[in-house]
Amino acid sequence: MIDTKKPKAIPRREFLKSAGLTTGAVGAAAVLSGVPAEAATMPGADKKSAGYRETELVLKYYELARL
Repeated sequence: MIDTKKPKAIPRREFLKSAGLTTGAVGAAAVLSGVPAEAATMPGADKKSAGYRETELVLKYYELARL
């Protein structure tokens, strides 16, 4: 007879506790490392952007959304 044992499973509550502690530790390490974070730039941000534009579709939506 072969004795097959299941690997010991971690209870869900313990798993969530350890996952939360790990996330907090990683966040704290990032903050306390002293290395300044680079500003995130969006692709195409160097182009002149007109920003928000009220196109024909947007104006039609505004018209239909009025109560």
